[in-house]
Amino acid sequence: MKTRFVLINTSHAGNVGAAARAMKTMGFDDLVLVAPRWANVLRREETIQRASGALDVLENARIVATLDEALDGMSHLCATAMTPRDFGPPTAAPRAHFELLLKQELLALDGKALEAKNTSNPEDPSAAAAGQAGVAFLFGSERFGMTNEDVYRCHVALSIPTNPGFGSLNLGAAIQVIAYEWRMALGGFPVLDATPPRALADAAQVAGMLGHWEQALTTIGFLDPAAPKKLMPRLNQLFNRAQLSPEEIHILRGVAKAMIEAAEAKR
Repeated sequence: MKTRFVLINTSHAGNVGAAARAMKTMGFDDLVLVAPRWANVLRREETIQRASGALDVLENARIVATLDEALDGMSHLCATAMTPRDFGPPTAAPRAHFELLLKQELLALDGKALEAKNTSNPEDPSAAAAGQAGVAFLFGSERFGMTNEDVYRCHVALSIPTNPGFGSLNLGAAIQVIAYEWRMALGGFPVLDATPPRALADAAQVAGMLGHWEQALTTIGFLDPAAPKKLMPRLNQLFNRAQLSPEEIHILRGVAKAMIEAAEAKR
């Protein structure tokens, strides 16, 4: 589904930059501003600074005069309105609504595909149209939020579950939460390891280290070679569970060497 973020009557330039940054981190780039306070908001210094590198989102962003222009091509409209209203679309948490929305979209696509298969023309335009659905997330001004008229146009009013005693979110934070939840609903991104995978010591390295430790423990009198019992096999199991790296093997062999040298120096 095409995804668009629509900011209505935004008054703070920094929030536009924060919106671009929030969108880019979640892989979205369709940003439309409806009658913002500053006509040059996309080029203002504060906007660029708060975008923190998401300049491509700002470059592709559009400024329009009316909400109708901003919603062109969008089929599912999501208001973001925390204030209760006597009338309007149903209120839902983002995660629950997105799950339902995607299920409905998949059912629609399956139905269109089946319809096209049963017709003589597999390139039926109705089947192609099913893939053209678009979802728009609407955010109101920082001071007043969304107007009732704008909320009434939407299919749902998304409400981010927050602390009941303090539910205040700034615009950039609200966009980040919605963008994250929508990206996760779409499948998310893989988590990349912060560090490269650990190399593990092989069996020969572990065995060599254990032999060194057996010598050291014997030297300091901790191990009696005549009655070793199960000390070394237990240490073997201990080190196997630890999944030692070659560097850690070197450290442990250094400890064994130091024990031997210290014991011999006292003789």
